[in-house]
Amino acid sequence: MNNYESVFIATPVLSDQQLEELAGKFRGVITENGGQIVNEEAWGLKKLAYPIQKKTTGYYFLFEFTGEGPIVEALETQYRRDERIIRFLTFRQDKYAVEYSEKRRNKLAGKTVEKKEEE
Repeated sequence: MNNYESVFIATPVLSDQQLEELAGKFRGVITENGGQIVNEEAWGLKKLAYPIQKKTTGYYFLFEFTGEGPIVEALETQYRRDERIIRFLTFRQDKYAVEYSEKRRNKLAGKTVEKKEEE
């Protein structure tokens, strides 16, 4: 099993319900092809570095998952077919990237716990 990280940018004109539906669609593609989602994050609406398809903002999503090689091909095929996706990038993580991702997740989880304790 390989570890993968996939980031995609969705068009900014979608509602919250449509964004959740879109993320659910790709979540389903990963699990249907034998993958297991390790982490997923919605980074929200961000400004693009340069205009893409005359759009200057987009919704960013991150999926970290494990699976075999063909899962990436299936996922990227679905990205290409969905016109709501502006850009995407999927790559296989080496052992150092996996360690960094785990540290990053633990650090983010620690921050949310600290905020709850302060309240």
